[in-house]
Amino acid sequence: MSTPRIAFIGAGNMAASLIGGLRAQGVEADRISASDPGAATRERVSAEHGIVTFEDNAAAVAQAQVVVLAVKPQAMKAVCEELRPALREDQLIVSIAAGITCGSLQAWLGDRPVVRCMPNTPALVRRGASGLYANPLVTAEQKAAAEQLLNAVGMALWLDSEAQLDAVTAVSGSGPAYFFLLIEAMTQAGEALGLSRETAARLTLQTALGAAEMAMGSDVDAAELRRRVTSPAGTTEAAIKTFQAGGFEALVKTALDAAAHRSAELAEQLGR
Repeated sequence: MSTPRIAFIGAGNMAASLIGGLRAQGVEADRISASDPGAATRERVSAEHGIVTFEDNAAAVAQAQVVVLAVKPQAMKAVCEELRPALREDQLIVSIAAGITCGSLQAWLGDRPVVRCMPNTPALVRRGASGLYANPLVTAEQKAAAEQLLNAVGMALWLDSEAQLDAVTAVSGSGPAYFFLLIEAMTQAGEALGLSRETAARLTLQTALGAAEMAMGSDVDAAELRRRVTSPAGTTEAAIKTFQAGGFEALVKTALDAAAHRSAELAEQLGR
């Protein structure tokens, strides 16, 4: 399948990472365009990736088969209503804005093929994890185009229902912050145990990276990997038992439930 022409509405960090990922995959610059109200942003994206940029959203989408909505959720309604007259019925709409439902997008844009995505910030270093949901108007070819777009910055997984995007938001959308919090806490604890801050931070970061790579490359689940490195009556067991005595698993579930609930609340508020 040839690469469709893709137009980005909004050229901020996430859009720029997607553009960079596509270019790194060999997508030609003349297949990509972007619009943004900021002259400095347009100049930077054009210079870094060799694509044409526009101030006017309608001009950006004129030749596109795929239109990526990469604006802030609070601005989405106004942007969509202004863009609607410039769109064609055959164009695929891909939204990477958190909390904006397919129903809201169709209300603002009309009945169109829409793929809603929930990427996360590691997409900025092409290690992202994204959940995707397609409305019934999306064709198999359009699904493949959306998947190619998000795979350019990491991993993309299709969901069976749009409601599952709230769970994706809780697990991977907000997830990087959970790991940053653990890294922060482990660094502070290592420093309190007598390590320099730099040493504690470097050891913690490398351990996090190594554990993630081991888990990604393993044919067993995380629970089994944990058991394999937890010797009876050893140091790891002492730490794990302390975590569990504090209700670690229950706390994680409560935290993710709160994130998913807030995601659903925001979708309702932003869709008005």
